[in-house]
Amino acid sequence: MTNRAILAGRVALVTGASRGIGRAIAWRLTAEGAAVVLSASRRGAHGDLDGTLDEAVASLAETGARVAGETADLVSDSERGDLIERAASHFGPIDILVNNAAMARWGLPSAVPLRDRRKLLEVNLQAPVDLAQQALPSMRERRRGWILNISSDSARQPTVPYRDGPDAVHAIAAYGASKAALDRYTEGLAHEVAADGVYVNSLAPVAIVLTQEAARFAGDIAARHPDMAEPVEVLVEAALELVSAHHVGRIVTSRALLHELALEVRSLDGRVVLGDASLPANPNGPVV
Repeated sequence: MTNRAILAGRVALVTGASRGIGRAIAWRLTAEGAAVVLSASRRGAHGDLDGTLDEAVASLAETGARVAGETADLVSDSERGDLIERAASHFGPIDILVNNAAMARWGLPSAVPLRDRRKLLEVNLQAPVDLAQQALPSMRERRRGWILNISSDSARQPTVPYRDGPDAVHAIAAYGASKAALDRYTEGLAHEVAADGVYVNSLAPVAIVLTQEAARFAGDIAARHPDMAEPVEVLVEAALELVSAHHVGRIVTSRALLHELALEVRSLDGRVVLGDASLPANPNGPVV
């Protein structure tokens, strides 16, 4: 825990937290004093990807953080149907919900099959909405809550000429459409519940967050276009701002938010100032 401990006394749930962005956000929230429940779809190995839910929980517990894990396959409405209740059983009512879990399916928009579109919308739109609706009654009753939806720059069609070629842009259109829907829902929900003391926002990286996982499938793009990549600490610092301050309906990228507010970027344990919004991606940074 840092000396600031700006989240002391708060309880958070972070989905998709066994690795990557979700694990990094969970790390930062615990460093600021929150008790955090990490959620992922399963506890076993993720193929050739590093990180399991058990490992993520254990590594954070070693720092002295109050952490717990809950499994839920967010494709299934029955598995996610009581996730907020299960998460609250560990440390109390959820104050902070970070909807980070996402599913990607690549394919030309003229050919993405219905089964893939259904899964994309279940995980990337319906699950965040369901979890928000589960968490809202308690948040509204206590007049305290933050909901952060992790979005994507792919929610918007890039301008031509496409920097990495048309195929890469077209292949991500269905995924981007699911995130665009999430952004629109975020904005509407935010303005409905702000008067109840609940703050709902959407955050996206400029393009690529250089986690270990992202480096494996987009490292070549980041190498060709360094300005399209950002260190995970940049996104995490922006996430911390949006789950601790009183922002309403922001649909924003991480670098833009940090630059606007002149915020410094800290290490994931919160102890070291690394820079500001212009902090470059470091391929040798923390493994998350």
